[in-house]
Amino acid sequence: MDFINDGGRVSLKELKLPEDLKKLSLRQCRYLCTEIRNLLISTVSKNGGHLASNLGVVELTIAIHRNFDSPYDKIIWDVGHQSYVHKILTGRLDKFSTIRQENGISGFPKPEESVHDVCISGHSSTSVSVACGMAEAMRLQNKDNYAVAVIGDGAMTGGLFYEGMNNGGKELKSNLIVILNDNNMSISKSVGSLEKYLTRLRNTEKYMRTKRKVEKNLYHIPIVGVKMARGIKSAKDTLKSAMLERTMFEDMGFIYLGPVNGHNLSELEQVIHVAKSYHRPVLIHVNTTKGKGYLPAEKNPGEYHGISKFDVVSGNPEVSVSECYSTVFGKELTSLAEKDDRICAITAAMKYGTGLQFFAEKFPERFYDVGIAEQHAVTFAGGLASMGNIPVFAVYSTFLQRSYDQLVHDIAIGGLHIVLGVDRAGIVGEDGETHQGLFDVPMLSTIPNTTIYSPAGYEELKLCLKKAVYANNGLVAVRYPRGAEEISFNEDFLNTDYIFMKNGSDTLLVSYGRIYNEVYKAQTLLNSDGTVCDRLKLTKIFPLRREIIDEMKNYKRIIFFEESVGSGSISEKTGFMLAESGYCGSYSRVAVEGFVKQAKVKSSLSQLGLSCEKIADYVRRKIINAQT
Repeated sequence: MDFINDGGRVSLKELKLPEDLKKLSLRQCRYLCTEIRNLLISTVSKNGGHLASNLGVVELTIAIHRNFDSPYDKIIWDVGHQSYVHKILTGRLDKFSTIRQENGISGFPKPEESVHDVCISGHSSTSVSVACGMAEAMRLQNKDNYAVAVIGDGAMTGGLFYEGMNNGGKELKSNLIVILNDNNMSISKSVGSLEKYLTRLRNTEKYMRTKRKVEKNLYHIPIVGVKMARGIKSAKDTLKSAMLERTMFEDMGFIYLGPVNGHNLSELEQVIHVAKSYHRPVLIHVNTTKGKGYLPAEKNPGEYHGISKFDVVSGNPEVSVSECYSTVFGKELTSLAEKDDRICAITAAMKYGTGLQFFAEKFPERFYDVGIAEQHAVTFAGGLASMGNIPVFAVYSTFLQRSYDQLVHDIAIGGLHIVLGVDRAGIVGEDGETHQGLFDVPMLSTIPNTTIYSPAGYEELKLCLKKAVYANNGLVAVRYPRGAEEISFNEDFLNTDYIFMKNGSDTLLVSYGRIYNEVYKAQTLLNSDGTVCDRLKLTKIFPLRREIIDEMKNYKRIIFFEESVGSGSISEKTGFMLAESGYCGSYSRVAVEGFVKQAKVKSSLSQLGLSCEKIADYVRRKIINAQT
């Protein structure tokens, strides 16, 4: 469709592809910004998701798509949670109402959704490394396209960002552009009138053309031209060094442009044009307001970073949950710390998500937010432990994956005692494949002298945390799911590492954590048709005691239900130990195979065969098949 750049309004519905943006005037684009923000607020209020970050990148996303040629130019969104506007502008407007819903579009970039999503993204600080590889690949293929990494929102605290920058600036000569979205979450602003003046001068195409023309003419002057050019450059650099500190990005080999106003389309387009003209690694520093256009989000950007359904008028959440596993963990850790000043708490930029705000408020001198740096967090904890402290690192299961080497090398080999609070263990719901907590059990259980607890309720979580702190040595993990408990068990039932519930059956159902609750409910369903089973509830899931295996051998049929990937799981280890001990009965398990897509937790558990209804059906089939 051809647009007339007369400044009239254009609806989002009229835009089919990113190329359509290039036909609009800046005034028309500004109208679109308002429409996009209204759509973001309306949709996230119904679906939940990442709001404040996306409100802050509306103009930036439009400028990127107006000045690059996606998908031929590769646009990489770091973390991916600020890609909602990108999705709207790349042909997914009609599906945007389904974002983060089952069978809907993802809240993160996903290549299977669109050619404009050039890579999977969900974890922090990866974009520059991806962009380096893509930019270099295009150079090798003689393509003159750009790789653009959009990073910010705290992602600069991740070490991988600096690894990518160091390699990209010093070693590569390709069309690499890094856009730093500085929304006051990670970087302090540059100040000073001279800096502002040089920024305006440096970010004009006229200046760039003049500079290159002068340099070219000087180099063509016989004998003295080269010396004159070098002298002028040296004098300029000397003056600049005397008046201004070089940015670390320039020290890494990048051309630095900025800062520019990330909500001014004209400034954004101008600086992007300049960046493209260099044909070498460039960093554009953009200042934005997180939550722009929605007052509650502007005032409290952290609260609206990732939010559940909420009322648009008041900004209040639709459902207020007073207690969840994370808050119970945080409060209990704070309670333990009141009696023991050796206890320290560590988070990797997730203070509120992991429930550590209570600890931070009461013991700020023993609370450490290390940024998005899980590797550092683990080794830092090791340093604390080596001096007699008891560090507790609360971290989402999916992000713990980044610290495996440190857990082995810096903690386990030396026998240091640290505690991991593994939050969001198991299925997490709408965030999908990149955030499911399904790999921590196989990962941790490969490490010698490691202990893993998996409580099934709040009181059990408190007991497990206390045991992890005081009753164990070495690396100890306490893992717990997202959300609230479903069943509350009495204390006598809880204060054990394992317990058999015997009903005189020759069939044993085994589980732990949240899925034990599903097994418990499944037994009620089985009772209705007279199917009786014994149950084994594990709390200390690793290492498994030999006495448990010996007791299990008395059963004719054993079925293990586990909310973890099957390979390397506790159910796999149990099966191996049973076989090794000469067990001749029937052993089967239901665990997770492959990656799990976004859906409500209950829906995912049902699809995986781990809901109480599916567990009951599976048990009936196993028993019936054995009788025929």
